[in-house]
Amino acid sequence: MSKALEGVRILDMTHVQSGPTCTQLLAWFGADVIKVERAGFGDATRGQLRDVPDADSLYFTMLNHNKRSITLDTKNLEGKKIFERLIRMCDVLVENFAPGAIDRMGFPWAKIQELNPRLIYASIKGFGKGPYQDCKVYENVAQCTGGSASTTGFDDGPPTVTGAQIGDSGTGLHLAIGILAALFHREQTGLGQRVECAMQDAVMNLCRVKFRDQQRLDHGPLMEYPQHPNGTFGSSVPRSGNASGGGQPGWAVRTAPGGPDDYVYVIIQPPSWAHLMRVIGREELIDDPEWATPQARLPKLDRCFGMIEEWTMTKTKFEVMATLNPLNVPCGPILSIEELISEPSLVDTNTVVEVDHPERGPYKSIGNPIKLSASPAIVERSPLLGEHTDEILSSVLGYDAQEIEEFRKAGAI
Repeated sequence: MSKALEGVRILDMTHVQSGPTCTQLLAWFGADVIKVERAGFGDATRGQLRDVPDADSLYFTMLNHNKRSITLDTKNLEGKKIFERLIRMCDVLVENFAPGAIDRMGFPWAKIQELNPRLIYASIKGFGKGPYQDCKVYENVAQCTGGSASTTGFDDGPPTVTGAQIGDSGTGLHLAIGILAALFHREQTGLGQRVECAMQDAVMNLCRVKFRDQQRLDHGPLMEYPQHPNGTFGSSVPRSGNASGGGQPGWAVRTAPGGPDDYVYVIIQPPSWAHLMRVIGREELIDDPEWATPQARLPKLDRCFGMIEEWTMTKTKFEVMATLNPLNVPCGPILSIEELISEPSLVDTNTVVEVDHPERGPYKSIGNPIKLSASPAIVERSPLLGEHTDEILSSVLGYDAQEIEEFRKAGAI
C-alpha cells in the first residue's frame, strides 16, 4: 500500500487549529510531519479544555495525528543551528504565527531560500496585505470579517457564527491545496515558493454564494429568501435563516418526538411537488393554481412548510427521510454530534475512527474525509511532547549521540 505523499517532509511550525489542520491532512496522506514545539510547553492546545488530568487534551490529539514531535528552542544559538538544518532537510515549512514571527527568529524568506531553494514556505495569516494585515485573527473573528456571520442566523436576530470551523479548519484545508500545487510546480521547476492563505480570504471563498446574491440584489429582490415577498431588502445580503441557498425553497421542520435535534430539512422542487402533497395528504393542492407553481407558492412558503410540518411531526426524522427519499424529495435529518459520532456507516468508512492514546486511552476522532483508492489513510495517535526529538535529530538530521547530548546541555532541546 503506497502513501500519496511518501517522501515529502513537512517542518510543522503550527499551533492551535488552522495550521495543524493543514499539516494533519498532509500527514494523513503520508507526509513525514515534524512538529516543532517548545520544551515544557508545546502547542498551547495540549493543555486547553483538558478533560483528562495530566493528559493531552482532545483539542490537541484530534488535530495532530500521524505527526512526530521535536522540542526545540529556536532562540537558543544551538537551537538555531538545528532549525537551519531542519530547513535544509525539509520540503515544506508551514507556520501560522503572528505576522513576522519567523522573520524575527532570524529566518526571513530570503534567508530560507538561500538555505534551501526547493523549500515551500506556507503561511496562514488573519488578513492579506492591507490595513489589517498585522492583526491577529481567531475562528469567530474570521467568520465575522469574511462575510459568514452577517449572513447567518434569522433576519430578526443578531449575526451568528456557525458551529463549523470554517475560519480555522477551513483555512487549513485551503492552505493544504496551495502546498500540493506548489509541490507539483516544484517538480517542473525545481524551486520552492511562498504559499499564503488569509483566514478572511478563505471564509470569503466559502461564502461565494452570498457574494453572488449581493450582486443579484442590484437587479431585484432575492426571491428564494424569506424576506420575499413578506419583508424588505436593504443594500446588503440579509440573514436567511434556514432558507436554501440554491434557488429551491427549503426549511428545517420539526419531527417526532420533538427533541432539540428532531428536525428534518425539506426542499421543495417542482418535479417533486405532487409526490410531496400526496404523502402529506394534501392532493387537492397538486393542481390548484394557487399552489401548483413555484411562483404561486413563493408568497406563502411559511404556510407551505407549515403543512409539511404537520405531517413530519407525526414521524421521526429517519422515518421522514425513509419516506421522502424514494420519492426524490430532497431532505436530510438534522443529525446531532452524538448521533454522528456513533453512526456505523461513518465508522465503516473510517470517517469516524477510534484512536488509542498512552495517556488518555481510546477516544473517537474524525478520520481523513478525502478517500484515495490506492492510498487509504491510517489514523495514528498524536505524539507526546518531544517524543521523537532524539529520533529526528539522529535519523533525519544526522547528529550522533554525543552531539545530541551537547544540544541538551546547551538548552537547545
